[in-house]
Amino acid sequence: MSINAVQFQAGLSMPEFFASYGTEAKCYRALYKWRWPQGFRCPVCAGRVRSRFKRGAAIYYQCSACRHQTSLIAGTMFEGTKLPLRTWMLALHLLTSTKTNMAALELMRHLGVNYKTAWRMKHKIMQVMAERESMRKLAGFVQIDDAYLGGERNGGKAGRGSENKQAFLIAVQTDATFTAPRFVVIEPVRSFDNTSLQDWIARRLAPECEVYTDGLACLRRLEDAGHAHTTLDTGGGRAATETAGVDSPQFNAS
Repeated sequence: MSINAVQFQAGLSMPEFFASYGTEAKCYRALYKWRWPQGFRCPVCAGRVRSRFKRGAAIYYQCSACRHQTSLIAGTMFEGTKLPLRTWMLALHLLTSTKTNMAALELMRHLGVNYKTAWRMKHKIMQVMAERESMRKLAGFVQIDDAYLGGERNGGKAGRGSENKQAFLIAVQTDATFTAPRFVVIEPVRSFDNTSLQDWIARRLAPECEVYTDGLACLRRLEDAGHAHTTLDTGGGRAATETAGVDSPQFNAS
């Protein structure tokens, strides 16, 4: 049986995590490097020279040029927190490395905080992730498929155009070999009409992508937007691996 390379890709084990982020000092240094990779930069005037001082237990930086005072966590998701950075880092690791969703109750047990705190931490992290991903544009090689998901009512039309389900576009950015997914966008759309598709393409695809679809008619808008568009013959639901005698990626966006 073949091994799924995505499922078996290397991750960050708990011993490795604690080796890198097991103390407050390690978490502080890591966050400093992420926020200011080229050294301190004033958020007001972009000045680089600063002084450092403490106010209670908190560390602050004052820009030597404009005198603005800031901290490492100011303007971040950690601003105003009373929790140690190592607790936040562990929450981030747990929520982003688990294959299935982690409940706030389980997060509470791992972090040693109360349920209300765990719930707020989880939802703040999820909100930040959603805001970050809302700006993502897929580039290079992209596979796109349509789907209808959800719905509690029985009856009505099945499949495409169902009035009981929400229309979604599912897009996967891969490498040139089509074996390593990079990013995924799963987004609801009003319908698969020209207006909805044009809006989605403008927001979600970088210029000049190489796009592969199963030939849904409305996806011809991809070509109008300047993207190379290859239609794969799925053979009535089974993905094709060859089109017109030329090797093509297996269509498996969904």
